[in-house]
Amino acid sequence: MEIVGTFWALVPPIIAIVLALITKETFSSLFVGILVGAILLAVQSGDLINILNYMILGEFGEGDDAVAVGFITAISDPWNAGIFIFLVMLGIMVALVNAAGGSVAFGHWAAAHIKSRVGAQLATFFLGVLIFIDDYFNCLTVGAVMRPVTDAERVSRAKLSYIIDATAAPICMIAPISSWAAAVSSTADDLGSGISGIQLFISAIPFNFYSLLTIVFIIALVIMGFDYGPMAKAEFEAYKSGDMGSLGNEEPIEKGNASLVDLLLPIVVLIVCCVIGMMYVGGFWDPEADGYMNLAVAFGNTDASVGLPWGSLIALVITFIYLLARRVVNFKEATACFVEGFKSMVPAMLILTFALTLKLATSALGADVFVHDALAGSAEGLYSMLPAIIFLVALFLAFSTGTSWGTFGILIPIVVAVFDPSSTLLTIGISACLAGAVCGDHISPISDTTIMASAGANVNHITHVDTQAPYALTVAAISFVCFVIAGFVQNWMICLGIGVVLVIVTLIVLRKTIGQKVADAK
Repeated sequence: MEIVGTFWALVPPIIAIVLALITKETFSSLFVGILVGAILLAVQSGDLINILNYMILGEFGEGDDAVAVGFITAISDPWNAGIFIFLVMLGIMVALVNAAGGSVAFGHWAAAHIKSRVGAQLATFFLGVLIFIDDYFNCLTVGAVMRPVTDAERVSRAKLSYIIDATAAPICMIAPISSWAAAVSSTADDLGSGISGIQLFISAIPFNFYSLLTIVFIIALVIMGFDYGPMAKAEFEAYKSGDMGSLGNEEPIEKGNASLVDLLLPIVVLIVCCVIGMMYVGGFWDPEADGYMNLAVAFGNTDASVGLPWGSLIALVITFIYLLARRVVNFKEATACFVEGFKSMVPAMLILTFALTLKLATSALGADVFVHDALAGSAEGLYSMLPAIIFLVALFLAFSTGTSWGTFGILIPIVVAVFDPSSTLLTIGISACLAGAVCGDHISPISDTTIMASAGANVNHITHVDTQAPYALTVAAISFVCFVIAGFVQNWMICLGIGVVLVIVTLIVLRKTIGQKVADAK
């Protein structure tokens, strides 16, 4: 039986996702998905004794076509290792700021200046928009800063994690200077489209309906002051009982000499150092480069898995010295934060390890081949509808595999090959690919960005997935309609205008039908 390059390639992640949604338990669901993937690889190779090898450390295939799979491969990959280091650094910084009383001081300041639930949610949203450099950085930084603010206004951690997630990948995907822009531009370069990858990325921004309409959706939803689906239940519980849905282990520490600066300065230093780190790794100051690189080129050449740990390590050292000099923590308390910070990131790192291992198995089974064949077969006779089809294919692939980067890595070369380079449909097709990849990544339980968002809000991962899915799917449905129209109209202003109107009208209808306001909890 042929397995590689067929629908069987998507079976392991689909099983993991279905189990996670049914059992509400992430680790065992991902493990079963990995096991199924290893079994399918073993069946394809004709040697069932290799099941454990495909789970732990092994190679599937022969010669130059062999690909490494297993837990050890996922952990030892330089990109993944760099992200793990970045997570640990951020965990330690959060622990340091909390031990110094900076989080409590910020909470007191926020309580005096942010007087409503709407204000707390909008503040979270705007901070998420400002931190557009990288989605991992966005999720963990915004979560650490805004948790005390949203807790004070009894905004559930589920709602916090949704806002974090919705301002991570979607914002990065429309920011010309970001790790996502770098990934897209490097994928789209040298594909025969006649324009550079970064130019193609920028031209696709106005047609990226999912990312743009997500911004409209969040602002309108918050201002209208209602929720629907599982999110409404989480918000009611938070408002009535004060149970935000936190996983715990974040008891605030209040110190008399702590100030707002003890939180803001480390965050500013972290942002500055990480931006400089990514610029440096991208060669912005490389004396051997042909002149000084501009910022967009530097970010196009950077490696976030190196630049983010680079910047976070420097920020951690500066924060450590600053807090000791301020005498808000002593040396013993500060060093204890290294262990506490690492421990706080263990659940996220473990889920990420499982998800990355599952992605290796899915890739080895040839998910990209299956999707390529399916999409290429639908091109004839559906030319104007192709952007909408690409959006759905990208959404399904990103949801199933948990990777938006892998999704547009697979689909962008196909899109470039399908459309005329001089056609506006090429731009729309690229936008549909990127929008679908972001949407699928947004709602996938095995997506690393989704995992980071739940870690940033310190909320149960499956709770985050359950509560945000109806919101993301609402925007996805409207985006699909916009891509259908765009295939025929090919004018972004008309299509985006229609999309904005549809978002507002949809929310008004939802508010009058199934919408529930937290005020009703009184």
